[in-house]
Amino acid sequence: MPDRQLSPAETPPTSRSTPLLSVVVPVLNEQDNVAPLVAEIRAALGPVCPFEIVYVDDGSTDRTPEVLASLRAQAPELRVIRHSRRAGQSAGLRSGVTAARGRLIATLDGDRQNDPADIPKLLKVWQDADAAGRRRVMVTGHRVNRRDSWAKRRASVFANAVRRALLGDDNPDTGCSLKLYERELFLRLPYFDHMHRYLPALAQREGASVSVVPVNHRARESGRSKYNNLGRALVGIPDLIGVIWLIRRAPRGLDAHEVE
Repeated sequence: MPDRQLSPAETPPTSRSTPLLSVVVPVLNEQDNVAPLVAEIRAALGPVCPFEIVYVDDGSTDRTPEVLASLRAQAPELRVIRHSRRAGQSAGLRSGVTAARGRLIATLDGDRQNDPADIPKLLKVWQDADAAGRRRVMVTGHRVNRRDSWAKRRASVFANAVRRALLGDDNPDTGCSLKLYERELFLRLPYFDHMHRYLPALAQREGASVSVVPVNHRARESGRSKYNNLGRALVGIPDLIGVIWLIRRAPRGLDAHEVE
């Protein structure tokens, strides 16, 4: 049966058992990285907690759909959502979180540069915060030893410095895709294209606390990057202005609860 395409507003299915954690992986043309990454996620989380893996194929034109289809018989935790056309990483993230059944969401890039073995570290930080009664917690990775080109590392340092100065989110590496947070928190955030680059600031806008955890980073071994520095800069400036406006227009100190 072909994978069902979900509308962004559709609620997650409830016919299967509910895992604690949904690992959401937006992917575009990563045919050689899919199988190794799925195996790594299963190895990292199998002893830790009930989980599922939600791949969102953003209209791949290589063999990514075929590889995912073949893996579903071997990995019962794997679910696949496919976009009818390319829509971008933020759209893939939204589709995956919307379809997810877990209370918690962990996100990874599909290029294997994020290490799934770090997910339990992020989960432990969230569990400690939850046990202490903290509500709305986001845990973000910080790639302390990045395995990217010099130009990409320099551009990232500059972009992070500008963003931190203007947004005050105090996050050293918001571009790291390895994050963990409640599904409910993500669904509260304003959605727009490229929102994935501003998740810590948007989470803080909703009253969430953000913890930063040092994580591993690996060199890309196959496939090609979908981004370049100039392209990020051209879209980043209007996005940053928009996020500044969203933060300034956020209602302050407002919380709602049902009256018993």
